[in-house]
Amino acid sequence: MEITRVKVRKVEDEKNPRLRGKAQIELDNCFIIENVRVIERADGTLFAAMPSRKLPNGENRDTCHPKNEETRKMFDKAVEDEYNRIKDLKEDEPAE
Repeated sequence: MEITRVKVRKVEDEKNPRLRGKAQIELDNCFIIENVRVIERADGTLFAAMPSRKLPNGENRDTCHPKNEETRKMFDKAVEDEYNRIKDLKEDEPAE
C-alpha cells in the first residue's frame, strides 16, 4: 500500500484548540479516506486522527484505522509533512 496523495485544509476550532486541520488521504491512486483530523500533541508533533462515529453509548469509534504501528507512522508522517508544507499559507490561498 502506498499513500499517493494527501490534501490538508487548515482549521481553527475554539472547541478543540489542538485541531490543526482536516485531511484527505489517497491510497494507491484508487481509495480515498476523508475527514481525517490533524491533531497536535502536547509535544508539538502532529498525528492523523481517523474518521469516527459516535456510538449509542456515547463513545467514539474509528470507522477505519491502520492495522499496525508501521502503517500508523506512515499515515502520521504523510499528514504531518503536508501540514508543514501548507501551514504558513493564508486560509484563502491555494495549497497547490
